Amino acid sequence: MSASFSRRRFGGLIGTSAAAAALPAGTAEAAERPFRAAGSGAGRRRPNFLVILGDDLGWADLSSYGSAHIRTPHLDRLARQGVRFTQAYSGSATCSPTRFALYTGRYPGRTAGGLAEPIADRTAGLDPDHPTLASLLRDEGYATALIGKWHCGHLPDHSPVKSGWDTFFGNFGGALEYYSKLGLGGEYDLYEGDAEYRDLRYYTRVLTERAAAHVRARGRETDGRPWLLNLNYTTPHWPWIAEGDERESAEIVRRIRAGEKGALWHRDGGSLAKYVQMVEDLDRSVGEVLRAVRESGQERDTLVLFASDNGGERWSYQWPLSGGKATLQEGGIRVPQIVRWPGGLGHGQVSHLPHYSPDWTATLLELGGARPAPDHPLDGHSLAGYLLRGEQPPRRDLFWRVRGERALRRGRWKYYRGKDGADHLYDLDRDPREQADRAREEAALLRDLRRSWERTDAELLPYPEG
Repeated sequence: MSASFSRRRFGGLIGTSAAAAALPAGTAEAAERPFRAAGSGAGRRRPNFLVILGDDLGWADLSSYGSAHIRTPHLDRLARQGVRFTQAYSGSATCSPTRFALYTGRYPGRTAGGLAEPIADRTAGLDPDHPTLASLLRDEGYATALIGKWHCGHLPDHSPVKSGWDTFFGNFGGALEYYSKLGLGGEYDLYEGDAEYRDLRYYTRVLTERAAAHVRARGRETDGRPWLLNLNYTTPHWPWIAEGDERESAEIVRRIRAGEKGALWHRDGGSLAKYVQMVEDLDRSVGEVLRAVRESGQERDTLVLFASDNGGERWSYQWPLSGGKATLQEGGIRVPQIVRWPGGLGHGQVSHLPHYSPDWTATLLELGGARPAPDHPLDGHSLAGYLLRGEQPPRRDLFWRVRGERALRRGRWKYYRGKDGADHLYDLDRDPREQADRAREEAALLRDLRRSWERTDAELLPYPEG
């Protein structure tokens, strides 16, 4: 929100209010209300679902989450119109395993493709026979589309249209140069369905135009079918190129074509100012798509979920969190998340409920009238009862595993083991920055949380050696 917690900027991050965002000083007092369910939920039609992911967007990169130097008026408005979550987590700490978690509603380690962190070759991917959010909703009459970054495998074996999405327009890999559409291996990576599509304009602009057109087309349909649109931006993922930076783009392309490995990582480029441009462009782009939803007459019946796929990277603003992308510290997995559904949820609210992306898989399936596949049970828990009927949120542990790190959250407590092999315990209500290790003082609790993590880990596929 544009409102401020100026007089409680730091106090709001201590005690039971630890999750509340510290917002910029000098603006109006926060107008958010604590979350309350909208009512019974009876009689509502099945909503459309617009699920928008930013790529490597940090927890505090939006002005509604405390950024003092990035302006995000469209996303701030979305938050004022819905619910802003302060303790939302991704399913993993990097791109492709988080997408596995969202698409399947299960821990990434349940599937071989989810063990890649992230997918970097052309063999791993999401098994087309595995049920997904899209396939299960499609079975219940939803029209399904994915626009943008897939990153769950490559052709010929893996594709959104093989995994439940009726249509696909976007890139298969984990990153691409924004103008040339060259991927990490120097390959061209913009497709419509399973066929290459040539468009050398700035990628964020291309995706926004395609998404807005898709939304308007669905609004003109007379078949009465609800729809799911996964809109996956690559912004603000590296390379650090804003619209208009053709010269920088050409230099990166030259290096890629010269065979320089890692040229796309842009380790010698970018700046904080460039990052601000990219995030503010993402905000404008989301605003354009939301305008299409409104102008097509579908706003009331469309649930919009906006989040980042994982924590931020080099230029992100993460305060007060520690760590970033690829770690299981809070900065690697806690993400900004906003939900709006005028036909089902109240507005101007904030929720401090700890939850993660597999929960949204279960939630959207329930709201869409779809059941999980019995032979592929979900690890996520539906939030529909909490959101619509005022039920107590599910009591359970939140589990994460990446190669060399482990984490588990239970209530306010977080068990964490980093690559140093040492076990740590943090009280996130008092210490969201994970600096005061309580492992020695709470040894019995630490043992209990470690056992819980190990029980879940024993159910998952082991990482391949090497």
